[in-house]
Amino acid sequence: MFLLDRLRRRSRPGDHHKDQVHYLTTLRGVLGMLRNPEGTESVFDIEDGLKDTRAAEGVVARVCRDAEVAAMMRARYLAEPVDIDALEQLPPGTLGHAFARHILDHGFDPDYYRKLAVETDLDWVMMRMRQTHDIWHVVLDIDTSRLGEIAVKAFELSQTWRPLSAVITCGGMMRYLMKEPEQLGDVMQHISHGYQLGRAARPFLAQKWEHGWERTLQDWRRALGLPEEIPAAGLLEPPRKPQEG
Repeated sequence: MFLLDRLRRRSRPGDHHKDQVHYLTTLRGVLGMLRNPEGTESVFDIEDGLKDTRAAEGVVARVCRDAEVAAMMRARYLAEPVDIDALEQLPPGTLGHAFARHILDHGFDPDYYRKLAVETDLDWVMMRMRQTHDIWHVVLDIDTSRLGEIAVKAFELSQTWRPLSAVITCGGMMRYLMKEPEQLGDVMQHISHGYQLGRAARPFLAQKWEHGWERTLQDWRRALGLPEEIPAAGLLEPPRKPQEG
């Protein structure tokens, strides 16, 4: 009841019912994720329930520190649905071909994500990140296993402060601690791996990936400040702090 009490104290008159609904939506998503970690609807429930929190408001301030992200946000840039068959015809090694193979090899639907009306800056951030989630996997060369998803969420957390990313990262730690404690070391390596990549890379949210399907992955990674061949979790050197002077 502690979280609900805090919501009550922050609520303005008339907002109490709305806050309760958001709290229950988040709780439903967390419970659903614990029961079925692969259930995407639970993930969207968590994020939708967290939408009106102070933490979510901080996401916009965080990402807008980059001028290119701010410009895309003002333009409400979102891409049209992709033609996977056409992307597969691009040369091997290109982002488009790699993305198409990622989708086809896993049997994914590229339009799987829950939609929402883009009425605010935060709505845009949520939609753009949902739209490009699998592109981030491909560029980072991180698989879609449970540990891989945790690594990508740690990357997102580093770059955007997205509350959903924090929930899934921490939830992943708790799940492994309770159910598979012998793998906790691997979990921490993947969290560190994703977070370090996020610190090293230029903002992924600023990229119009769809305008560069024909570029090679190595070219994209160079432009983003990442290694052309990204090491596996546990093998990445910590990013160096820029020298003052």
